[in-house]
Formats: sequence, C-alpha cells, structure tokens
Amino acid sequence: MGILQVPLIIFLAVVAPLWIIAHYVTSWKRAKLISANDEKLLGELYESAERMEARIQTLDKILDAEAPDWRTKE
Repeated sequence: MGILQVPLIIFLAVVAPLWIIAHYVTSWKRAKLISANDEKLLGELYESAERMEARIQTLDKILDAEAPDWRTKE
C-alpha cells in the first residue's frame, strides 16, 4: 500500500488542482466566446427588427393613403 500512497499524494496535491484550474479556465474562455457571439447576434437581430419596423410603418402609410378602411374589420 505504501507504493501507491506517494503517487496518490502527488496526484492529489499537484496534478488534480492544476487539472481543475485548467478545466475552469477553459470553461470561462468558452463562456466568454459564447457571450461575445450572442451579443453580436443580438445586435444584428435588433438592427433587423428596426428595419422591419420601418418597413411596416411605410406599408401602413401606403395602405392608409390607398385604402383608408383597411384597418376596420368587416
């Protein structure tokens, strides 16, 4: 049993903490990349929504001029 104690102690004292630290550093970096990509995607979606809103307002104006009763239900 004495032969296994020394490598086990070295593993638990040195290797395991470094392994855990490396794992979490990698996870944090991956989370940052996802957040940056998500932020970029949200910006693009926001711009797209603004363009669609402008188009809808333009269509509303055109329809109001062409057919003033288009909003009323029959």
